[in-house]
Amino acid sequence: MRIAMEHPGLIRSWTSDILGCFDTDYVWHDMARAWQTADIGEQVLAQLLNLPAEARAQRYESLGMTPAIAQKVAAGADRDMGRAILALYRSAAQPVMRNLGAELARAAAKPGLALIATEDAYCGGETFARRSAERAQAKVAVLKGAGHWWICQQPKQGAEAINAFLADLN
Repeated sequence: MRIAMEHPGLIRSWTSDILGCFDTDYVWHDMARAWQTADIGEQVLAQLLNLPAEARAQRYESLGMTPAIAQKVAAGADRDMGRAILALYRSAAQPVMRNLGAELARAAAKPGLALIATEDAYCGGETFARRSAERAQAKVAVLKGAGHWWICQQPKQGAEAINAFLADLN
């Protein structure tokens, strides 16, 4: 989204499934706020990484991943992944996302698609996503019943929405 807002000449179009995070009223979810907090984030990730892979997989499944994907993610979870999670979430702590959202209308310079997974509680919900999509003048594709890991839950529907959007560009 930053490329779409700051350097639209570098892209033909854009797609985002987290536009709700750019809404002025967005508040990071509890886990993100823990990751964004020095020492606490490290402790939370250490606890997760100290779990046996099967227990980590069950945790990922409880968050919406399919069993097969959860097992692969759990097997690959390590300290490098933990450091990447902390760096990513800390770089986007509020007011960063709110400030970036103030520039969202600039993304309208190129065609955009907002994928909205109706059960994604991590990105502010459907209302915030629709408000942000409107500000960015993006088309909207709704993945009804899908959560944050829609790519695991509804990969075909997501791919169809993206492919339809891209086909309309031609």
